[in-house]
Amino acid sequence: MSKALRPYKGITPTRSLDTYIDDSAVVVGDITLAKDASIWPLVAARGDVNHIRIGERSNIQDGSVLHVTRTSPSNPVGHPLIIGDDVTVGHKAMLHGCQIGNRVLVGMGAIVLDGAVIEDDVIIGGGALVAPGKTLESGFLYVGSPAKKARALTEAELKFLPESAANYVRLKNEYLLEQ
Repeated sequence: MSKALRPYKGITPTRSLDTYIDDSAVVVGDITLAKDASIWPLVAARGDVNHIRIGERSNIQDGSVLHVTRTSPSNPVGHPLIIGDDVTVGHKAMLHGCQIGNRVLVGMGAIVLDGAVIEDDVIIGGGALVAPGKTLESGFLYVGSPAKKARALTEAELKFLPESAANYVRLKNEYLLEQ
């Protein structure tokens, strides 16, 4: 088991054998990483008061923070963090209790807050702030603080989304060979 994986209240993160978790990352509690997912240096992921699920071929890049929101009388399920397949989370992004669809690119330094829903095939620009409870519609680029729909994604951008994830699968495989 990686030194980065830590139990919380008897729950240890789970992953398939083909995932990569950098030893400098901190991955705590109720977190599941699917096939070919990767966690890069200095990521902090805390599945302590709710759960985190990271989909196939998704990558969480350096310095990102993943967290959740606990349950409460007004919100009995809280806000888990759900990340779909083929998602690229750029350096120093913060994802907190939100849902990220498939084939999404979260730009560097972007912040996505509680209850936000990012549909499939979306690009969130670097530094964008997605407000709590906001839904970002499939097929668009969102930029700014607060994040606003800028334009439809081009065919090239739509094609790039799974390619970005595939590039990180190749990179994590190279890292695994070094271990």
